[in-house]
Amino acid sequence: MKKKTVLFLCTGNSARSQMAEALLRNKAADQFDVFSAGTSPEQVDVRTIEAITRFGIDAGDLVSKHLQTFAGKDFDYVITLCEKANNECRSYPGAGKQLAWDFPDPKTRTGNHPFSSTMTELNNRLSMFLLVENKVTSKASNEIAIETKIEDRNQSAPERLIDFDPITFYKCLTDDIRLKSLMLTHYHGELCVCELMEALNEESQPKVSRNLALLKKAAIISDRKHGQWVFYRINPNLPLWAKSVIAETTENNLGLIMSPLERLDIMQNRPNKVSFCR
Repeated sequence: MKKKTVLFLCTGNSARSQMAEALLRNKAADQFDVFSAGTSPEQVDVRTIEAITRFGIDAGDLVSKHLQTFAGKDFDYVITLCEKANNECRSYPGAGKQLAWDFPDPKTRTGNHPFSSTMTELNNRLSMFLLVENKVTSKASNEIAIETKIEDRNQSAPERLIDFDPITFYKCLTDDIRLKSLMLTHYHGELCVCELMEALNEESQPKVSRNLALLKKAAIISDRKHGQWVFYRINPNLPLWAKSVIAETTENNLGLIMSPLERLDIMQNRPNKVSFCR
């Protein structure tokens, strides 16, 4: 079987995208050819190499590369790992599927072991990615073995301080449409109402829109408008603890959204997010 190709994009290609490249190669080199690049590449941070090595993975061949290195090349998956890279390259030319993941920059992240914490979070997200893209059964999806090679995972950066009500946050998770919308958006990075309707097999647009409006009012999601489309994503200013709740809920309960993800994967005429690649 021909291996699929994955390109991880970040701004500097010095930390997060290098970690993701090393992790996915280690996890599934028999299934994927993995690459990474940056929109404004910098030298690979020595702390990145140290974190990868502590995870038991060889980091000797990691080199920072500019996005233009891969100009004209098609990829099965293009995955952005930071808000800036997603904004600069919202729709990568030649990407079979594009995902927008947002991880804190370990170079500016406070708390104990910021690089190790980022490494572990990326590892868990990639475990979820493999389960979804390989169409593993719902039962197996709920049996993800979370690897804990790095100690003190929960001693990561304190949350960003915004006016955020935890009671409202948890109330929002009690509704089926809202919870699954958050899980689907967490996985894909950005979705519009029509995509969520298709994924959730929900015919009522007002019903989905009302629930998205509640999530937006609670500051859990944010939106952007492009033409006739409104795209929703997890609020990048959400406190880190709240992002972790959504992430771990998704990663450990994939059975809840496996069918919606499959419906979304075969959806026809999905909205064009328009290329902002530079």
